[in-house]
Amino acid sequence: MAPFIHLCLNVTDADESQAFYEQFGFEYSRSFDLAGAENRYVIDENGIEIQLRDDPEVESVEVGDAWDHLALAVDSVDDELARIEHHGLVKGPMDVEQAGARVVFFEDPDGHVVELVESLED
Repeated sequence: MAPFIHLCLNVTDADESQAFYEQFGFEYSRSFDLAGAENRYVIDENGIEIQLRDDPEVESVEVGDAWDHLALAVDSVDDELARIEHHGLVKGPMDVEQAGARVVFFEDPDGHVVELVESLED
């Protein structure tokens, strides 16, 4: 089995994106420059990293339909949504009985969709 290690997001400001994901407990891990682009990593307590690729030649990021969203588990969707800085609600908060979860979808600084998931199962 090949373990999941990271997701790479193209971003327009690595500092702003790092601060956004730090709200969820991610911490700076490492960075390097490659072909003029900064590749900064933030890591969660389970060792999963998000790579924030900041190319100074790219002024804006277009979010398409190649992938949908990044999901993060939380204890309380409502508490987290009230606590964090986000860049626009997409959907929710709402209970999804079929999934046994309360969820909310919102955007990060570059328009990537992030979902918070709270288990409704005891």
